[in-house]
Amino acid sequence: MEFKEVVGRRRSIRFFDPDKPVEREKIQTILETARLASCAVNAHWLRAIVVQRDELPKEKLKQLKTPVAALTLDLAPVHIYFFCDLGTVNRIKGSRLKEQVDVGAMAPTHGWSHKFVDEFVYPQLLEPMTKNREGYLAVAMPDCGGAAHMALLAAFDEGLGACLNTPNPALTTKVFGVPQDWVSLWVMLVGYPSESWEAGGQRPRPPFEELYFEGEYGRPFRRDPAVVERLKAAKMIQDPAPLSGRREEIRRLAEQYGLPE
Repeated sequence: MEFKEVVGRRRSIRFFDPDKPVEREKIQTILETARLASCAVNAHWLRAIVVQRDELPKEKLKQLKTPVAALTLDLAPVHIYFFCDLGTVNRIKGSRLKEQVDVGAMAPTHGWSHKFVDEFVYPQLLEPMTKNREGYLAVAMPDCGGAAHMALLAAFDEGLGACLNTPNPALTTKVFGVPQDWVSLWVMLVGYPSESWEAGGQRPRPPFEELYFEGEYGRPFRRDPAVVERLKAAKMIQDPAPLSGRREEIRRLAEQYGLPE
């Protein structure tokens, strides 16, 4: 699919075919996409643990369930648990920035050199940042979010369905035995949808002009109807929910899986 259509097709899929496995190469593609995401100071905080639902002991699966995601965890064949590794900056000490200098990605025209990293960037910016947890998370978390959402789009580009859920962080870190400086973020549930890919239509969103401003707060960024039409043609903006037949689809799925309607 083209990029804009991938963005438009993304839904939070919650009805998965529980018996249809996901090919390993597709999972690798999802992870490769996250690895290539933009990242401040080239730290790459995002970590992931891939879990095949049927290989996870039942008692651990039960521990990981939350009130809003219990059924979805049962249905999705693959769970990808994302974490933020806060220890990485002090382990690498700017070495990945120096790699960027070496390959010409960070140029001397912009002040970059090994000496600049060793004598200024790491000791005066990065190391002090790690000692202020709130400020540190404000840098690391958005980068993890960007990488995770690129991975989410990759799942749809591979013809899969997916959704992000927030697990119980205390239980997630305990179940998987991760290092103490890893912060539990999200679980991405992945599988082939048993609902239609439209899943009832594109989800409601706030009005464009309430979200975005031009030059200053209070001056809405004007939404051009011609651009909207172009994005509709590219399948990025699609028919909004609810599509006709969605209620019937939910009833069919409820009957199929023995669920209350």
